[in-house]
Amino acid sequence: MGVTSPLKGQSHSRSLTRKLLPYVLYALLPIAVFRFYFHPFPFPLSTLDQLPHPNQEEIANETPCNYTYGRWVHDKMGPLYNGTTCGTIKEGQNCITHGRPDLGYLYWRWQPSQCNLPRFDPNTFFNLLSNKHIAFVGDSMARNQLESLLCMLATASYPNLVYKNGEDNKFRRWHFASHNITVSVYWSPFLVKGVEKSKTGPDHNELYVDVVDERWGSDLEHIDMVVLSIGHWFLHPAVYYEGGSVLGCHYCPGLNHTEIGFYDVMRKAIKTALKAIIERKSTDGNGIDVFLTSFSPSHFEGEWDKAGACPKTKPYEEGEKMVEGMDADMRSIAIEEMEAAKVNAKQFKGLRLETLDVTKLSLMRPDGHPGPYMYPFPFANGVQEHVQNDCVHWCLPGPIDTWNQIVLEVIRRWSVVSKREE
Repeated sequence: MGVTSPLKGQSHSRSLTRKLLPYVLYALLPIAVFRFYFHPFPFPLSTLDQLPHPNQEEIANETPCNYTYGRWVHDKMGPLYNGTTCGTIKEGQNCITHGRPDLGYLYWRWQPSQCNLPRFDPNTFFNLLSNKHIAFVGDSMARNQLESLLCMLATASYPNLVYKNGEDNKFRRWHFASHNITVSVYWSPFLVKGVEKSKTGPDHNELYVDVVDERWGSDLEHIDMVVLSIGHWFLHPAVYYEGGSVLGCHYCPGLNHTEIGFYDVMRKAIKTALKAIIERKSTDGNGIDVFLTSFSPSHFEGEWDKAGACPKTKPYEEGEKMVEGMDADMRSIAIEEMEAAKVNAKQFKGLRLETLDVTKLSLMRPDGHPGPYMYPFPFANGVQEHVQNDCVHWCLPGPIDTWNQIVLEVIRRWSVVSKREE
């Protein structure tokens, strides 16, 4: 009976291992990627996050930070949440669960030119706004920003949906029982009274530029902080009314109205909204914090219904893209009207107003939109002739989370100044 050599058996075993190893690695790779995204390993703190957060005295003595100017820098920390840990993401913005293959757009943070922007801390937000009602009022960008905030807050405390109404749940309210904070969204794409175009009604919008939209205006006495966001709906055809008469229109062929564009109308709408807030909140004695979000540019390249409508996978470099044209004009209107409202509000106590100037930092992020991944796995059956793209709204998580980082920092500085003045 022959005896097998131990060396020969070992050689056969090593040969088999070498053959099987590539297959094992290919099998483990998708598992590792899945594990990394849905349960990310903690990264070492970046240099910025290792720096101590400024205390209240330091904040009070600093020059207010200008968050408008800066650049996007790579950040290994990544987002606070993902598509599975947050249950309030609108389907059209849940890019990763819809099959977006690249994850690089998640790992950038906004670095202002002359100061630091700390990572969003949900507990700081809760402590500063406990027992308050925060309202997001405007178009779908307001809803996009609201859902970003809910996702970041949900990493520390779960929000309970306590009210919903309207088509596509355009009016909703959540409650954080841990700190008695209410967060609401009000659909009001013009801020003023309006009739939206519909299949059964007019094929254009109708705006009453001197009448505030009472769908949110009537609740002002119960609101402690409001974030206003409008812009894109003013691009649509519309007829405008002021003082009960037709003021003019925007793109209304066939109607006997004067074409006046939309810039001045948008200005009037913002002015009416801010005037209503100041007048109503200056008399109820409760005060209010008001943010007006500046215009967020879209990033369509070529035809909107073709593959590759917003194909970029990383931010623009500084100087590669400038705020100009319509984007610049829309931004200027928001800033100018907010500055005028600040002057008006100075005579009253408890009113704090600020522009949330996100136009440039948003313009620099062509990679942050859902694009074709507004729908699940759009290329599962190959590239189709027509592919609907969303190059307006933002993936969640995504660049829009930075907007809420800035809001928190402004509120924190306001709080320090307020305590110093007591």
